[in-house]
Amino acid sequence: MKAIKCLKYGGSENLVLADVEQPNPKSNEVLIKIKATSVTTSDVLIRRLDEPLIPKFILQIIFGFGKPRNPILGMVSSGQVVAKGEKVTSFQIGDEVFAYGSVSTTNHRFGSYAEYICLPEDWNIALKPANISHNEAAAAPYGGLLAMHLLSKTSIQKGDELLIYGASGSIGTMAVQLAKIAGANVIAVCSGKNVDLVKSLGSDLVIDYTLQGAEKQLSTYKYVLDAVGNSKSSLLKEKSKKALNVNGIYISIDTGVPKTLRSAFIQLKNYLAAGKIKPVIDRVFPLEKMAEAHDYVELGHKRGNVIISISL
Repeated sequence: MKAIKCLKYGGSENLVLADVEQPNPKSNEVLIKIKATSVTTSDVLIRRLDEPLIPKFILQIIFGFGKPRNPILGMVSSGQVVAKGEKVTSFQIGDEVFAYGSVSTTNHRFGSYAEYICLPEDWNIALKPANISHNEAAAAPYGGLLAMHLLSKTSIQKGDELLIYGASGSIGTMAVQLAKIAGANVIAVCSGKNVDLVKSLGSDLVIDYTLQGAEKQLSTYKYVLDAVGNSKSSLLKEKSKKALNVNGIYISIDTGVPKTLRSAFIQLKNYLAAGKIKPVIDRVFPLEKMAEAHDYVELGHKRGNVIISISL
């Protein structure tokens, strides 16, 4: 099968198209013929691995020294079950499914930058909702699960004021929609070119962080959610950390270890099936243009998600 291998940590030129052996499902696994995957910010961080010495050492213990232990990156997939192990009961051959290859920080599996992947049936796999495409299904798990992790640290009541910094990215676009489902009044922070997008997702007010004096538009909020973490900053972001009501809470995606619970994955699927949330797709690349897709994500200005469409 065709797959993208990461030969070593560093630039996107280390991502190369290769022929590799197709995996065979174990007794508790399904073999998924991948139709779409995504390039996430986390994928780029793992590929570059240019962190300070101590964090870099820890990450290499997890992912491999010098190069990824599994050279095929990617944790998001949407496709069709084409084979299964003898113990699998939840899925049938022919089922269209989508998946996220992580159930905890210690239990994860890369490999979706390829034409096929095997995953255990009790991981974060579910039938793909019929009302969304494979590209949309591949766009949902990363941002959706991380946004749900952020919101799990809140106790939103109807009418609560909530500010989301980085509202136009993969996490932010999902956080806006999920916060509206919870009943919050959402104030979104993004660049001017994305104002219409985040308004269409339900934001009640949008602040363009690129405008001079934008921080003067801040009020105080019960919750401030930082959907971009330490990778980006601005004067408005620094001010927003203190723009809190009495007992208000600032929550960053970089605080703690995000949980990717199966219960959250199934809830995400139900929201998608009900049409309550819709993934945002910026660009779609073919598998052989993976390096170009990584370069685009690395610029840090994508709207929602970057998808890899895999044609067999």
